[in-house]
Amino acid sequence: MTDPHPYVGRFAPTPSGPLHFGSLVAAVGSWLDARAHSGQWHLRIDDLDGPRVAPGSIDSILHALERFGLEWDGDVLYQSNRFEAYRDALNALVDAQRTFPCACTRKQLAGQSIYPGTCKGAPDVEPRSIRFSVGTGPVAWEDGGLGAMSMDLVSEVGDFGLRNAHGIYSYHLANVVDDMYLGVTHVVRGADLAPFTAAHLHLQSTLGGAEVRYHHLPLALDDRGRKLSKQTHAPAVDDQPVSEALQAVLEHLGLPMVQPGPASKMLAEAQGHWQRLVTG
Repeated sequence: MTDPHPYVGRFAPTPSGPLHFGSLVAAVGSWLDARAHSGQWHLRIDDLDGPRVAPGSIDSILHALERFGLEWDGDVLYQSNRFEAYRDALNALVDAQRTFPCACTRKQLAGQSIYPGTCKGAPDVEPRSIRFSVGTGPVAWEDGGLGAMSMDLVSEVGDFGLRNAHGIYSYHLANVVDDMYLGVTHVVRGADLAPFTAAHLHLQSTLGGAEVRYHHLPLALDDRGRKLSKQTHAPAVDDQPVSEALQAVLEHLGLPMVQPGPASKMLAEAQGHWQRLVTG
């Protein structure tokens, strides 16, 4: 049976450095899922926090995606151009009384995995940041990679930030607002972002957006068991042979090996394997 809803996916790298193997896994996985469903695949650059943007990293990421045959649909969406949309969404949440001001500093919250509610309901708070009041109850979803998932908003998510003391909008708010703007229906990303999914689903519902389907991919780890990232000095894929790097990505995703060759041919073959994997 054909899905009556069009598929819209996306890849959203943070330009704090060049594309590495872990981010290539997310890019290929999300691209394959979109193409296997005859859907669109958008590219969003998460340059929300200007000081974290490494010089030359955006051009490096775009070049790497083109080199690996990962063509995107439409124009690239830059979060640095979207502050007005984030402001409007935040104002809507304030008007709906779903937020509260917070005076806590990062030092005061050090060691707290969940916001302890210090400023929630407190009178005369001098606001440093604005937080989203999550309410109560679990958020459940069927994850394409992890299966049935459920998280309790209060004990596992907490009242998360929407804008910090420096006026920077949070990843949670910007991510949801941009997914709604692009009409994203499916998100395929690394399993390290799975703990954020309940927050994103709940915030999207509060803002009136349609529910997004999630598929979290197994993380790429280094030889010490750490997630490959800029912080762990993961090597860039810029100079790696395309066929060799793609084979490694497909193996990590649990797909059969494909015939080495141009990226377009390898991805076309891998798309068929992915389609059989996700459809059972």
